[in-house]
Amino acid sequence: MSTLSETGAAGSAPGVGAGAADAPPPEERAETALARTLQSIARSDLLVVVMSFVFAFLVGSVLIVIADEEVRTTLGYFFARPSDALTAIWQSVTHAYGAMFRGAVFDGPGFSRVAEDVREAGGSGTYVLFPALAAGLRPLTETLTVATPLIIAAAGMAVSFRAGLFNIGGTGQLIVGAMAAGYVGFAVQLPVVLHLLVALLAGVLAGGVWGGIAGFLKARFGANEVISTIMLNWIATYLLFFALKTTAFTGANQSQPTSPSVGENATLPLLLGGGFRLHAGLFLAAGAAVLLWWLMSRSTLGFHFRAVGSNPRAARVAGISPARTAFLVLAVAGALVGLAGAVHVLGTERRLTEGVAGNIGFDAITVALLGRSGPVGIVLAGLLFAALSTGGRFMETNQGVPLDLVQVIQVLVVLFIAAPPLVRTLIGLRRIDHPGAGARRARRTRAVEVPATVGAAAGASTTSAIPGTTADGPAAGGSDGSSSGGAHRADVPVDGGAPPGDAPPTGASGTGTHARQDPSDGTAPAPERGEDTTDAQEDHR
Repeated sequence: MSTLSETGAAGSAPGVGAGAADAPPPEERAETALARTLQSIARSDLLVVVMSFVFAFLVGSVLIVIADEEVRTTLGYFFARPSDALTAIWQSVTHAYGAMFRGAVFDGPGFSRVAEDVREAGGSGTYVLFPALAAGLRPLTETLTVATPLIIAAAGMAVSFRAGLFNIGGTGQLIVGAMAAGYVGFAVQLPVVLHLLVALLAGVLAGGVWGGIAGFLKARFGANEVISTIMLNWIATYLLFFALKTTAFTGANQSQPTSPSVGENATLPLLLGGGFRLHAGLFLAAGAAVLLWWLMSRSTLGFHFRAVGSNPRAARVAGISPARTAFLVLAVAGALVGLAGAVHVLGTERRLTEGVAGNIGFDAITVALLGRSGPVGIVLAGLLFAALSTGGRFMETNQGVPLDLVQVIQVLVVLFIAAPPLVRTLIGLRRIDHPGAGARRARRTRAVEVPATVGAAAGASTTSAIPGTTADGPAAGGSDGSSSGGAHRADVPVDGGAPPGDAPPTGASGTGTHARQDPSDGTAPAPERGEDTTDAQEDHR
């Protein structure tokens, strides 16, 4: 009876001691929480996007400084008067980017100038505020106007990207959509609302057919969509050049390669009056983003698109035809890009020209990649790229900084976003992106540092339950079971009723873990081999 009571009393000690040893101290828990927070920040896509723009603008600042003649002059006597060079550098960069902001978002000097003019004319209150706001917010309306076709076209690109197809045919699909919508706009006479709807529908159908050609070539003959869409871009471009030299598209004015203006019944209505170019196509851009979300996240067709893009073989086993899906993907993507061309010619350009597509087709690819092919990301990326475009033009006219700088910034943004580890390395978060060695080292320390009292209690529990054994192992002395000084260490099962053949292997305790040497004998506790190997591999990684 005394043996059982001793066993119970001693057996409770290891459990309590082990729990106390495993619980990390409060300061270590706080450190772990901070590391976990920093790790989530380092892995977030938002941080990569923001820092990509920061680094791109830093490189742009270097180019601005190099191109500024005044800065180069002050750098010639930098060591004599460094303040002149630093001031010139600061003014050069801030004035350039300030002009970009004025041309893209809000024109503060224009707001103040108009407000002062109205006050001098005797106006006050709202008579001053509204004209001043109109002047100040005009750059923002231009940014929204430029972003409208860009967002719609990027939505079409996102459909193909999420389906695993790299569609490069945005320019060609936009051109044929603009040609179809423009022709219906100036050559057909229909009632007001119907005329606009038919023109938009013509652009959608033309873009869908043009994208469907590449889809058919891939589905029927296995043609690579990258090559076929690039070739279709050139075909559409020269088809536009040819059309603008025929009387069907130029009418009586054959001296210039432009079409007649689109009829008033087919134009998209202006949202802020005749003084601004912002039109109702902005709502179509928002609708395209919503359509992208519904199509790819809520519809059966979008599920088929994503399934084929993720694993064509598994999709085929599930009964989804990759060939048919590829055709539908490129047709739907082309229809959305064709809608962008229709909106551009019916709302902004109002006529067909040889450069009607501009860089919208290729910029849409960048916007879709920058926005991770998601609706919210595409809208934000489209607004950012439109702001760079409109602000860059104002920066060129106001500060003399070449517009090519904007192209450099856009390319650098894409470059940094395409390499997230590079961005994290530049900001010093590369190590946080992986589990830190400090936390692993702390876990190892807690695992191997077992208090001597716990080891003694565990030994007492084992030896009390099984007669003829000691904390150092079974008695090896005389036949009476007494232990001798030369006893060897050996592990025994906790359950004394277990059969002899079921004893755990040497070095294992009854709980299934390796026994550790008692720290009281002067030797350091040895860590488990499994833990050592795993942690060493993690540290190596």
